[in-house]
Amino acid sequence: MDYDIKDISLASEGKLYIEWASREMPVLRLIQERFAKEKPLMGVRASGCLHITTETANLALALQAGGADLSLCASNPLSTQDNVAASLVKDYNIPVYAIKGEDNETYYKHILANLNHEPQITLDDGADLVSTLHKERTGLLGNVMGGTEETTTGVIRLRSMEKGKQLRYPIIAVNEAETKHLFDNRYGTGQSSLDGITRATNVLWAGKKVVVCGYGWCGKGVAMRARGWGSQVIVVEVNPVCALEAIMEGFQVMPIAEAAQIGDIFVTVTGDINVINKEHMELLKDNAILANSGHFNVEINIPALKEMAVRKREIRPFVEEYTMSDGRHIFLLAEGRLINLSAAEGHPASVMDMSFANQALCMEYLIKQDRKLEPKVYNVPQEIDGEIARLKLLSMGITIDKLTEEQQKYLESWEWGT
Repeated sequence: MDYDIKDISLASEGKLYIEWASREMPVLRLIQERFAKEKPLMGVRASGCLHITTETANLALALQAGGADLSLCASNPLSTQDNVAASLVKDYNIPVYAIKGEDNETYYKHILANLNHEPQITLDDGADLVSTLHKERTGLLGNVMGGTEETTTGVIRLRSMEKGKQLRYPIIAVNEAETKHLFDNRYGTGQSSLDGITRATNVLWAGKKVVVCGYGWCGKGVAMRARGWGSQVIVVEVNPVCALEAIMEGFQVMPIAEAAQIGDIFVTVTGDINVINKEHMELLKDNAILANSGHFNVEINIPALKEMAVRKREIRPFVEEYTMSDGRHIFLLAEGRLINLSAAEGHPASVMDMSFANQALCMEYLIKQDRKLEPKVYNVPQEIDGEIARLKLLSMGITIDKLTEEQQKYLESWEWGT
């Protein structure tokens, strides 16, 4: 078995971490038990470009139980948990190409190695695997029956490919599932982003002015959690509806040029480029902290920051201090990469339980479709979304009502009035 990881001797530690995460992933366990009996993925080659974490490991084990022939690589150079990668290789015989801190060249080398698996299904987080496949391994495209995409940034890229008629096979946007973005993006990103910033800086959140750039589901989560810890939250937005919603939630809303002058901690969660740009960095207060929770490290203009600085040093792990010519200090966390996965452990397993249940069931769905779907980006089928929510409630010991026959008939009719 070919693989490329940091240290195989970390496997025993990684296995314990994987088992610990499994405790909080009951929906995926139920799916894994069914998969083990029914083998719906038998013999299907799948390549996953995902964050190599304990939660992803549990997804991999569910797919393996279903009969999938799986290979994995990292979807971010800083998000790999090396002990988990080692355990997947040694204990579960799953090829992994991922090392925490790998450089850009190694990152893409690992993606290409993963594509050597000649996948029939792709599982992506950010669409780097899909884009590399479409650009550099076009000869493999005929093998692929479908794929899944985990995150907002990846869905944006894939919809662009579909619009330009460049997408060659169907992909299900797992990120669009209600059991994904309403929970993973909001509660997962909210908690784990603050966790990463706290671990990196040990900062006190109470009383800090926290600027959240972007008020989508991820931004909502960050803003909610920062307020819960006593911060004064400012939201920066370009979408008038999202801005209005933030106002109605009690947050301040203003342009980034105004927020830059008063903010203590900045968190970008937009999926776009240069949200915090050179002209904004010129306005930052001394000791401002910049962090990113968007998928790629482009939301903060790091080249401009480096150009402006007269000195740079790593003052503690995942914290780079940039000294400006006027004596101000700006702190960049985790090289502008995903702070929650770089400086912390990413989303809690409980919320990833639903996200990865979507991945597993959508992979099964794609196989059942047997190449009948057109090369487009599809939403998660509603029945899958509903089933995952039902299983999650079941695992929590919660029951809910069902519509009576009369109620169902009323909702389906138009004749009944006042």
